[in-house]
Amino acid sequence: MGSSVIERPGEVHDAKVANQLIAKTGMAEHFIADKGDDSEAIREQARTAGMNPVTPRKSNSKKPNAEFYSHRYKLRHLVENLFVGLKHYRSIATRFEKLARNFKAIAYLACTLIWIKSK
Repeated sequence: MGSSVIERPGEVHDAKVANQLIAKTGMAEHFIADKGDDSEAIREQARTAGMNPVTPRKSNSKKPNAEFYSHRYKLRHLVENLFVGLKHYRSIATRFEKLARNFKAIAYLACTLIWIKSK
């Protein structure tokens, strides 16, 4: 695929590659992550990149979370549901298409079908 893909083994936690993700994101207003990515280092890097970190604090955290905006965080659920829906398409889940352009076309088609079913 293109240079914007972050290659990593499947067992590596997202927080370990968050700095690479933030660096490759470019212009974004918000960095939305889940509680597993609740780290001051990740938050600070997002702020340095000009993004507002929208991450809930862990339940045992003593720090306030003034930046957290629950409505934006709830929208993250829609993205998660899209990926769950894409996994139902075997050719996407198993990366059947090896060429990036073919895989992209199948992904667009699957997203379109998911969108049509939701209407």
